[in-house]
Amino acid sequence: MTQTPELDLSAEFLEIAACPACHSKFAVDYDTHELVCGSTQCGLAYPVREGIPILLIDEARQTLAE
Repeated sequence: MTQTPELDLSAEFLEIAACPACHSKFAVDYDTHELVCGSTQCGLAYPVREGIPILLIDEARQTLAE
């Protein structure tokens, strides 16, 4: 499977990156071009635009049903 250039994030970045809202680790969603918070309570998804993760809570999408 080939990664798209938009999601060419280094392993080093993914190792230290954390959700700004709850500080949990991220999972990469290659289909939606997002970094998804791994917390079952938070579940925010942050967009990656032109290879740059937008880690702003106001830009995040809620993935959990309320």
